[in-house]
Amino acid sequence: MLLVTSRDTGRWVIPKGNFANTTPPHAAAAQEAEEEAGVLGSVCPTPIGSFRYRKRKGSGASLMADVEVFPLSVSRELDDWKEKGERERRWFTLADAAKAVDEPDLRDLIRSFNATEFNQAARRPGMLSFVAEKSKVGPMFAWFQRLLPKTGNFFELFEAHAVATVAAGDAMGRLVQGGPTLHENAREIFERENDADQIIREVLKTVRETFLTPFDRSAITALVGAMDNAIDEMQAAASAIELYEVKDFSQEMKDMAAIIVDSARVVSEAMPLLRDVGKNGGRLHELTERLVRMEGHADVIHSAGLKAAFQAHRKGDAIQFVVQREIFKHLERIVDAFEDVANVIDGIVIDHS
Repeated sequence: MLLVTSRDTGRWVIPKGNFANTTPPHAAAAQEAEEEAGVLGSVCPTPIGSFRYRKRKGSGASLMADVEVFPLSVSRELDDWKEKGERERRWFTLADAAKAVDEPDLRDLIRSFNATEFNQAARRPGMLSFVAEKSKVGPMFAWFQRLLPKTGNFFELFEAHAVATVAAGDAMGRLVQGGPTLHENAREIFERENDADQIIREVLKTVRETFLTPFDRSAITALVGAMDNAIDEMQAAASAIELYEVKDFSQEMKDMAAIIVDSARVVSEAMPLLRDVGKNGGRLHELTERLVRMEGHADVIHSAGLKAAFQAHRKGDAIQFVVQREIFKHLERIVDAFEDVANVIDGIVIDHS
């Protein structure tokens, strides 16, 4: 997690500030992150929570302020930014970031963002590193496959698919920013989808060959199927963007892509928790609840984006509206697939906790 120092006291804080009523809160948060920390990326319009702190005004009064927090997936760090000479920025582990801030509510919020078990799983030697690579991902799968126990290990496969999904989601977030790297980001989505296809084939093969499975066989196939639907739709969206040579993306498309980035992150945290559903049932429910909430938020954004596109092209270029509607359709299906993942996880928790 990236923190910055405050200008007055030098304590570690997150970028924040006031915003005009005409600016969406998450957009204002992204602007503050650029000005105060010099970072750009996809900001999810669904907040992860809020905290309160006491802010000293110019008059000398010390008043309580409520802060809504939005996750921003950093894709670029600027060498120069507005408040570079006034603040220090530094990357922390989540545990160290929680210790560094003074506000108790913010500390709890940072801790709740933790995906420690997933990170530990991703660092296991010979386990998931092949899909964590940004290049040469294809040839590594055969090596990974040989390391799997003959009895099958579904949890490692779930987590491997989650790594591919997170990487594809991050690429999707960068893709809708446009620019000269558009084709590179589309290509990464295609490669990650290929990794996911190989993983799901291994899951289905292992389901057939394994006598005792950790969950009902239908739940296993439904879970990995829903995850695979999400990354398949990412590939479909990237293909449509390349086919129609889309270079400019509306704010609603960027917001939906940011929801996709955060949804993939949430799924990646949930996968290792399935190793002990009884112990982790509460946290799994929190994560699935966030996925469902983001899907509802995405529906609102999708409707607003379609309406804006229709109004912009109703008397002009109908083809342009059809293209934008196609992109929105794929973005909506990606988020819907993540909601399906949440529903399957909830079913597993009900059956096994």
